[in-house]
Amino acid sequence: MATIIDSLNTLFWGYILIYGLLAVGVFFTIRLGFIQIRQFPEFVRTVFKAPQHDRGGITPFQALCTSLASRVGTGNMAGVAVALALGGAGAIFWMWVVAIIGMATAYAESTLAQVYKVRDQNGQLRGGPAFYISKGLKAPWAGAVFSLALILAFGLVFNAVQANSIAGAVEGAFGVPKITTGFIIMALAAIVIFGGIRKIARFAEVVVPIMAIVYLLLAFYIIAVNISDVPAAFALIFKSAFGFEQAAGGVAGAMLNGIKRGLFSNEAGMGSAPNIAAVATPNPHHPSSQGMVQSLGVFIDTLLICTATALMILLSGSLGNGESGIALTQTAMSHHIGGFGHYFIAIAIFFFAFTSIIGNYSYAENALTYLKWANKPGIFILRILALAMIPWGAYESVAMVFNAADAAMGLMATINLIAITLLSGLVIKLTKDYIKQNKTHTPVFNSDEYPELKKDIDLTVWDEKPEQK
Repeated sequence: MATIIDSLNTLFWGYILIYGLLAVGVFFTIRLGFIQIRQFPEFVRTVFKAPQHDRGGITPFQALCTSLASRVGTGNMAGVAVALALGGAGAIFWMWVVAIIGMATAYAESTLAQVYKVRDQNGQLRGGPAFYISKGLKAPWAGAVFSLALILAFGLVFNAVQANSIAGAVEGAFGVPKITTGFIIMALAAIVIFGGIRKIARFAEVVVPIMAIVYLLLAFYIIAVNISDVPAAFALIFKSAFGFEQAAGGVAGAMLNGIKRGLFSNEAGMGSAPNIAAVATPNPHHPSSQGMVQSLGVFIDTLLICTATALMILLSGSLGNGESGIALTQTAMSHHIGGFGHYFIAIAIFFFAFTSIIGNYSYAENALTYLKWANKPGIFILRILALAMIPWGAYESVAMVFNAADAAMGLMATINLIAITLLSGLVIKLTKDYIKQNKTHTPVFNSDEYPELKKDIDLTVWDEKPEQK
């Protein structure tokens, strides 16, 4: 089994995805006319427009926060430090490149998720890649494979990964046994998870902005105190990225590690964020507006939070001391703010990883709907399994299981990239429609303009216009 999993990971992450994710990102960036740059102000506006009421839906801001809950995790602190340690400062430049290109991919997949969303038997909005794969490409079998891979990776194994990171950081900072931390996290997660998708969205809406803002404010403080060294830090990033300055791993190492860590962090093209994007009631009431919201999530994750971590490490002078991962981030923070830095990172890791557990679970529950297992027994079993993975992951060294999750995520991403590329014509038509309408009035999706979709989309969702709260 280990040999098979390793072979799959080599195939997915060594060949298909590193190049596939970049190629698809470039493809959508060009086909959509650099939408992530030209329409960036509209991306911001769509998040903060007044929420609309639609039974079973959540607001665009809640959808953004829930997707950020999953995106913003240990990768933003430990992952950035790993990229720096293995690829040098230049790795950060390639993380930026991946994020900017990936914004177009994130836009495309979440726009499609909105188009093909449905209302389940409980009146809740549901959707995601499985739905647009099944309905848009007429490949329900591929949608089922995608859903199973998502449940395995995001619903189960990644909970163990995040719990392991929390337990390690808390034990190092406060001396609390890992298993104790695991059970505490499990109890806290149960309170939120058993509340359902709406409670998860409300939790994320409150916790994620506070978490991100506190972390960024501290980063801005550190940058301000060291402002005279900031130009040199940026210069080092650019010089290392193109080999003008000797760095760990060289240009190839910087590029490879920056791309890999960037993809893992922002998840653009993975097919994860569209699962919560589909649950939102967009404002304007058009699929493209929710694509814009999720594209902004990639920007926040990588270009803001990952960059903040990178600058704190580079300004500390700790890079190259032999440390990597969360230990390097903790050392850098302690350099800037003293002994409290060690504790601050442990606390930050707790919130970042805990919200990832909540966000990841919401994706898995959504995937159950496609498999028609989203009845009370099915959801209850998923919740119990997801919660059970937390103390187990906190206590165990789960290297092989992590590899299995990578393989499942690799399968997910491969299926999703093929699907959104084949459906790119629809993405482009929706985008042109939104931009054209936006020049004269608030865009609204009119199903009569899309006769080719009439048989495949839930008209009760799109023809039932929501009301402003």
